[in-house]
Amino acid sequence: MSTYKEIKGFKVQTLSSDTIASAVAGGTWASSNNLNTARKDLQGAGIQTAGLVFGGRQSPTAGYAQTEEYNGSSWTEKNDLNTARRSMGGIGLYTAALAATGWVSTAVNNNESWNGTSWTEVAEVNTARQTVGSSGTQTAGLIYGGYVASPPNHSALMEQWNGSSWTEVADLNTARNGLSGSPAGTTTAALAVLGSQSGTLVSNVESWNGSSWTEVSEANSNRQNLGGSGTSTVNLIFGGNTGSVSALTENWNGSAWTEVSDMATARDALSGFGASSSSALASGGDTGSAVANTEEWTAASTFTKINLGQVYYNSGSNAFKVTAQPVAGGTWASIANVNTARSSILLTGAGTSTEGIFFGGLEPSISTKTEDWNGSAWTEVNDLNNGLRDGAGTGAYNSAMAAGGDSSPVTDNAETWNGTSWSNITEMGQAREGLGMAGATNTAVIVFGGGPTSDAQIWNGSSWTEIADLNTPRKFFPGVGTSTSALAIGGDVTAVTESWNGSTWTEVNDLNTARGSSGGSGTGNTSALCFGGYISPASTKKNETESWNGTSWTEINNLGTARSNGGAAGNSGNAAFYASGTTGSATAVAEQFTVPEANKTITVS
Repeated sequence: MSTYKEIKGFKVQTLSSDTIASAVAGGTWASSNNLNTARKDLQGAGIQTAGLVFGGRQSPTAGYAQTEEYNGSSWTEKNDLNTARRSMGGIGLYTAALAATGWVSTAVNNNESWNGTSWTEVAEVNTARQTVGSSGTQTAGLIYGGYVASPPNHSALMEQWNGSSWTEVADLNTARNGLSGSPAGTTTAALAVLGSQSGTLVSNVESWNGSSWTEVSEANSNRQNLGGSGTSTVNLIFGGNTGSVSALTENWNGSAWTEVSDMATARDALSGFGASSSSALASGGDTGSAVANTEEWTAASTFTKINLGQVYYNSGSNAFKVTAQPVAGGTWASIANVNTARSSILLTGAGTSTEGIFFGGLEPSISTKTEDWNGSAWTEVNDLNNGLRDGAGTGAYNSAMAAGGDSSPVTDNAETWNGTSWSNITEMGQAREGLGMAGATNTAVIVFGGGPTSDAQIWNGSSWTEIADLNTPRKFFPGVGTSTSALAIGGDVTAVTESWNGSTWTEVNDLNTARGSSGGSGTGNTSALCFGGYISPASTKKNETESWNGTSWTEINNLGTARSNGGAAGNSGNAAFYASGTTGSATAVAEQFTVPEANKTITVS
């Protein structure tokens, strides 16, 4: 008998616009009234509806002293700075602000305090500089980085203001100038975003916790002299210079950057401020000459949140839509570097793209180190019992296995991880290196190949049992999936792919690029990724990424850094991390692959 749904179908929601991930994702820039004085290299303080800008210049003239106040719609000239200058740090609100450092004919350490009416000279900064990052309030603020007078010019210095004096505190990890800060941040929570070193753009983003700086996920576009608003957890960056002036806007949600709507006018050396990523003000800047443009950023006031698998009708575009995660739209983005650079890491780590571990390798001696990834930072945790290189790993971040590899000599050792420590378990019975491994946890795992050999075994949580062999013996390849649904991908150096269904291995379509020591992730034999690796000769590293849909491999967006022998993890075919490895020498670079949810038109034929 037919069900009611089969007879009547299912209801499709009608929406006037596409679904979006958040209010910020639907945000837009709108033009507002111009500044009274066009200028670039200016600075500001405040929020979108009540702000202040000061200083700046019109090339090639000297710095300005002009101050202007914004009431949410127009600008009014106020009392000037005591020292005309440009490229300073701005801290605080429109009634209580600081103008710290800057450039006159050289970097200066001037510091002035604004009381809503006039500027007063107060205690100077310890180190003269310009184009700093800044955060905080008039009585509790930070400035960091910047350009100093002596080579190499870019600085890592940070100073903290307590309302009466400046004190040097912990430096940035990466010295730079032309960076953005978090205007609404505090002395215990701030961001240092992008910038440059001697004209070379850097990709680093760092988060301050009140005592130290930690590298976090990098922005999508490297640039300097950009504007910013918000805090350490909700931040917006906009404009800047990528080699040319930019209108690009990106939103930080506390763990990742997402591109949102661009400014109407591309420019750098602008003033940017605001209390959050939901509202911001961009004013002045350089488009090739100084401009007076002002734009307001406002997040969407109402929206329908995107949901994976959702089907709806967009009445505005007269189209049926479905929300999907098309793997072809996935990209690699740099994440925080690992703590210890190493090569010949166990060919797969364990866990997901946001919650995983990797272990072993060469640094240059055989390593026992284990590092944990929490989605934003790497932390060293308890070591392996046996140092391993060129082994294999699988499982979850709190239930993993490491097996085989070269401990000098090649070993059949196996260890399990419980989220805290490693424990030796029964040996496999066959020593091998460069093997593949698959399993969702450390209680149901298959190992295969390596050596090279075609042998395969299964671990049931207490013992090893022989299972059907691979069709093609090989080594230095990733295995992905579970103990009942897995792939053996490529090898040294082959494109051969085999699929495991729980009882037998079947050869399926080859990789497009034959390679060894690549990284892999996946749910099993229907969804996987293969990335990086080497071709003959082994010194030739690859950055190609391929996606497996259960039938064939398709080339998609490349890794940012070509390399092999890294630690990889990911329990799906649309999310992974790839950590460390070798580019010719050991690297600490780490990258994360993500696929954004997207609304796709359904074509009915």
